Amino acid sequence: MKMLTRLVTRPPLFYRQLFPEGIWRVKMRGAAPKVFLTFDDGPIPEETPWVLDTLDRYGIKATFFMVGDNVRRHPELLEEVKRRGHSYGNHTMHHLQGRKVTTRRYLRDVAEAQELIGSTLFRPPHGLLRWAQAKALKEHFNLIMYDLVTRDYARNITPDEVFDNVRRFARNGSIIVFHDSLKASANMRPALPRAIEWLLEQGYEFCALPM
Repeated sequence: MKMLTRLVTRPPLFYRQLFPEGIWRVKMRGAAPKVFLTFDDGPIPEETPWVLDTLDRYGIKATFFMVGDNVRRHPELLEEVKRRGHSYGNHTMHHLQGRKVTTRRYLRDVAEAQELIGSTLFRPPHGLLRWAQAKALKEHFNLIMYDLVTRDYARNITPDEVFDNVRRFARNGSIIVFHDSLKASANMRPALPRAIEWLLEQGYEFCALPM
């Protein structure tokens, strides 16, 4: 179980090599280490404003990968993310897992979300998609994957363990995944400020992914 958890938290090299189109970690230059904090599955009024206020409190920027159907219901939250200077990306219209649907349906779902979101960034839900989907998406988007999944959504771990995942696996250039979702809230809210403070103490700068 511990090995499986580790593989989920940091995707192994062989999986990264299956999708060379994806950006798994940002290659950094210069002395100051940097991390790229990202949030998946929003925006929703129960969680996204809290995340935005937390980021403001520490004066840092992040990137939000948004489900189109959530943007349809809460367009004001996309505008608020923009207003506060964060970047944002497409996370499909209905949070589809690419391996479970045809490429045609998947791309149609992405296109529907894009009409609402309008970003050059895309992240596949669950980090899972078909090769044909990745190849087609690369023609229109920067395909953003991840270097560290905090697993804040998991109900069998605690906020302390979510924080510990950040401490164990964060490194220069890491793309770190939290979730502004109801499912993740019980872990995300306690763990996020601790993770930010620890990373700042270690000398990391926080950057939003460029659009």
